[in-house]
Order: sequence, then C-alpha cells, then structure tokens
Amino acid sequence: MMLPCNAPLQETRNASQEHRNRCHNCAVPSGTERRAGCDTIRARVLVARRPSGIEGRAFSSGAWLRPESLSEIHKQRTVSWNFQKFKTMKNLLLLLLCVFIVKSQAQYYDDLDEGDKVVATVDARGHRPLDKKREEVPTLRPAPPPISGGGYRARPSKAVAGQKKVERKAPDAGGCLHADPDLGVLCPTGCQLQDTLVKQERPIRKSVDELNNNVESVSQSSSSTFQYITLLKEMWKDRQKQVIDNENAVNEYSSELEKHQLYIEETVNSNVPTNLRVLRSILENLRSKIQKLESDVSAQMEYCRTPCTVSCNIPVVSGKECEEIIRNGGETSEMYLIQPHSSITPYRVYCDMTTENGGWTVIQNRQDGSVDFGRKWDPYKQGFGNIATNAEGKKYCGLPGEYWLGNDKISQLTNMGPTELLIEMEDWKGDKVKALYGGFTIQNEANKYQLSVSKYKGTAGNALIEGASQLVGENQTMTIHNGMYFSTYDRDNDGWITTDPRKQCSKEDGGGWWYNRCHAANPNGRYYWGGHYSWDMAKHGTDDGVVWMNWKGSWYSMKKMSMKIRPFFPRQ
Repeated sequence: MMLPCNAPLQETRNASQEHRNRCHNCAVPSGTERRAGCDTIRARVLVARRPSGIEGRAFSSGAWLRPESLSEIHKQRTVSWNFQKFKTMKNLLLLLLCVFIVKSQAQYYDDLDEGDKVVATVDARGHRPLDKKREEVPTLRPAPPPISGGGYRARPSKAVAGQKKVERKAPDAGGCLHADPDLGVLCPTGCQLQDTLVKQERPIRKSVDELNNNVESVSQSSSSTFQYITLLKEMWKDRQKQVIDNENAVNEYSSELEKHQLYIEETVNSNVPTNLRVLRSILENLRSKIQKLESDVSAQMEYCRTPCTVSCNIPVVSGKECEEIIRNGGETSEMYLIQPHSSITPYRVYCDMTTENGGWTVIQNRQDGSVDFGRKWDPYKQGFGNIATNAEGKKYCGLPGEYWLGNDKISQLTNMGPTELLIEMEDWKGDKVKALYGGFTIQNEANKYQLSVSKYKGTAGNALIEGASQLVGENQTMTIHNGMYFSTYDRDNDGWITTDPRKQCSKEDGGGWWYNRCHAANPNGRYYWGGHYSWDMAKHGTDDGVVWMNWKGSWYSMKKMSMKIRPFFPRQ
C-alpha cells in the first residue's frame, strides 16, 4: 500500500533514512509540492535529532528554524497525525470485516451435511466441496479394461457413380410384407407362426391366469401346511420334553421304591421275626397274668356271695361333729355318729382324735384304690364308700376306709361356723406332707357347692389358692381351685369354657372336684399303684391320678390322701 508523505514518524535515529525513502515514493502532482513535503519531513527529523542545549529552534533546509515556525510545524503534524490515525482505523475495520466474512463462509461450508448442495454466487461448478472434517480424500477406483473384439462388420463400399440401384422384389411365395418395406417380406412359416401365436395368446393367457390362481391357492395351502407343521414340531418338542421329564420322574420314583423295597426286605427278614418273638413272649406273659386274674376273680366271687358285713360297736358318745365328741370324752380314732342339727338324721363319720390335737372329721380318704371315685353328681352329693372297718381282734371300727362324706353334709358342717381344713398325703416311699387352710367353706347345692379357702400353712404347697407352682402366668391361673364350682362328668361346672361337650375336666381327670381348667390338685382322681404313671397309661392321656402338683408334679399318684375338717378355735 502506498503511504502519504505525512505519515507518522518514529522517534528513533534511523527515522530520517526511512522517511527519505518514503518521500521518493510520494505521489504528488508537481516537483514543488513534493519538495515542500520532503522539506517538512526533513524538518521533523531534524527536530527529533537536534543537539542538546538548542531549545526553541529547528533546522529546515539546512538552517535552524525559529520558534514561530516550529509551532506551525507542530500544528500541521498534529492534524496530519489525527487524519492518518482515522484512515488507519478505517483500513483496520475493513480488514476485520473481510476476515469475518471469510470465516463465516468457511463455517457455513463446514456445517453442510452430506447431500447438501452449495449454489455458487459467482461461477457454476460441477464438483462438490470436500468436507475435510467429515470426509476422506477421494481416490480413483480401479477401472476394468475396455471391451475388445467383435463389433460391426466393415461398411459396404459405396456404389460407383453411374450404376443403377437394383430394386429387389419380394418373392411371391405366400409371404407377408414386413412393416419396413426395405426389409422385404417374411417367409411363410414366420407368417403362420405369427398368426398361430396371435390365435393362441388369449387361451394361453387364460391358462396362465388359472395357473397363477392355482399357484396362489397352492401357496396359501402351503403356508397353512407350514404353520401346521411348525405347530406339530413344537408339540413334538413339548411331548419329547414331557417324555424325558416323565422318564426322569419314573427313574427317581423307581430308585425310591427300590430303596423302600430293600428297607422292607431287611425289616421283614430281620426285625419282624425278632419283634414276633418279643410279642409271643409278651402274649405268654399276659396269658399267665390273665389266668391269675381269673383265679383271683373267681375267689373274690366266692367270697362276695355272702353279704359283706362289718360288726363293730358304735361308741355311745356323740355330738354335732368330732370336735364336740372329743370334748365330750371321745378319745380314740374310730367311727362315730354325729348330728349337726336336730332336724337331720344322725350319720356315721370317722373321727381322727390323734392328729394335731384331734377333733378332725374325715370328709375324704384315699388309701388303697378299693373305691371308684369316678361317679356322677348324686353320689358325690349324698356320699359313697366305706367309712371304717374293724381291726383284727377288736370289736370297734378303728380303721378308716375309702369314702367321700357327701357334699350336702360337708356344706352343713362348714356353714355351722368358721372351719379349718387339713389335707394330709403320703407317697409310696412313706414321705408325708400336709396343707392346712385356716378358712374353709362349701356353699349349698343351689350355689353348685362353691369352694372358699384361705390362710394356707404347710409343707405340701398352696395348690388350692395359688395353683400349680410349675406353671407361670395365665397357665398357673388356670389351675387355681379357690372359688370354683364342683363338677362331675354329668354336671360340668368347671372353668374350661368350650362348646365341645367332650372337653370336660371331670371326664378327663377321673373324678368329681372343684376343677378350673383343669387342676393343680386332684385328690379324687384315679388310683395308680406304684406312684409314677404316664400319659399312655391314662384313659384320656391326661394327669388323672391322685395328684398334688406342688409336691410331686403331674405324673405321680399318691399312695394316701385324706381331707379332714374341724371348727376353728383359738389355740392355748
């Protein structure tokens, strides 16, 4: 670019040579103007190179300038500088605009997708610009060699001028003319073939249409057949799988059956004969026991053919209960007559005059299992069993028997005043314990002979008030007897609330008692010899023995147990 002579100067020592060169290239109209411009430049350079100590002057055309000339030069230089600065900024802006347009066009071509067409604004072109970011550089494909050999025959030589063209005539042989006259006529066979083909076109087309229809129907039936075949294959695969599974199952069960067969054979061949021998020995033992029992039964039947009578003298002394008898002079433990009230007929009881200072009326006694206590409501109401028997060589009945005095009598005696209850028991080793209750009352029949006890003392355990000591929580509460009604198997008054009539404590535990759900004590239960028994020995699989759980647990039946009452009185 050509720069004007008044371009900005550099404040360096080599500025004079640079601007001297510029002045030679200045485009000025005449030599005078060029010389004035160069003098101006030279003056600027000299001002920049003036020696030190010379102030206020400048050198122009080989002489130093005055200060007035210097100020004018300074003003001209400032104007030129501003003008040059404006033109420079203009050129820079044009340059930036060009650069921006070029970049925009490059970005536009880069963003074009494959298949986009670029329309040239200046010249049309057949190629497509290459997107170097997305496309590979095109390469030439290998081309096969051109076809060689064959081709047209040589052209016939042109007819010599002057010779006449011989006109060919179609032979008259029944042929037909060709569409192009120059090609002559068709031979007769060709004409016949054409006619024959034209005649056969329509029936053949009908046959072809029928054939197409038949092919389509065959295709449809083939597709249906293929579907059926596919379905049959799937069914066959499923059947094969099922057959394999069945074979595996059969093999598994066969192996199990073989194992069981081996086990049965071993059992039958080894264990069964041994068990049979054991059973034979047990049967022989049972036969011998049965024969012994039959002989004992026959002896008892001979003995019982005559009535069982007890001949013993009844003491003359009597009273309302045994406490009054001992106070009236009765000192021996034997059978007495008592009359609690004048309106009541006197009845026999056994009085214990030795235990705990005597005066005890025995209301229940178990000692040998000779009396069955599994009875109904009325026998328990009236009483049953043997009160006493006479000892050998003695004329009075000094030995107590097994009996229940009767609920009506017990209720009358306990409602005469404060009454205390003593329960004594003995195991099969001879060990003895007792339970003493300072308060004991039985209500009448209208109140179902409800039980009330209090003030326990003793060594047997407080089974009537606290329940079974082996149990806890609500299970222990189910075995408390205090406050319960009296129950027998024909009169269910227990605390076992159920709609099943078979679930009764009296029926399962073998006697009448003040059952809850069901018991911690069962003095009227079944009598088991030897003490220990198990659930398979019980009639209903329950602990139905003569039980006091707080001492011996559920599966131990006592040898002896007795219940005795007397009026409460202060001790001295």
